[in-house]
Amino acid sequence: MARQRFEGTALKSWEEVDLNLKEIGELDLQKEAIEADMNLRISDIKLEAADKIKPLLECKEKLEMQIKEFVEENRADIKGKTMALNFGQTGFRQSTKIIIRSIASVLKMLKAKGMADCITIKEEVSKDKLKEYSDEVIASVGARKKVEDIFWYEVNREKLSKTG
Repeated sequence: MARQRFEGTALKSWEEVDLNLKEIGELDLQKEAIEADMNLRISDIKLEAADKIKPLLECKEKLEMQIKEFVEENRADIKGKTMALNFGQTGFRQSTKIIIRSIASVLKMLKAKGMADCITIKEEVSKDKLKEYSDEVIASVGARKKVEDIFWYEVNREKLSKTG
């Protein structure tokens, strides 16, 4: 099929634009109603699944606690850190955590002790601040400003709900 070429726009008046906005609003309302129904169904399914899963999780938690108690009591039987079994493995691994009560005071002490390698700093370009400079200054730092008119529209939902 050959391409058809259209000259001009499909709409011929502001009234037609207004009617298209009305139709867009109505389509959005229909979409939202379908999504609301879908979300209600999903919520019901999630609730039903949660009810079915709860006893499984409780059973799993009980089994995990039994394993933990047994392994802790029989730790001496484990050669190394892991006990390999037919259906899995268990054991102990060392975990080290740093507990910080006050980030501000720890940062202050790290700086005072010259431990800057323990401090991370995230650097980012503030585009909002950079926008305030002239094009020449922006270009001198290796960036550029792009200004464009962006089409937009907004449906008047109040009027739409009053009409139908």
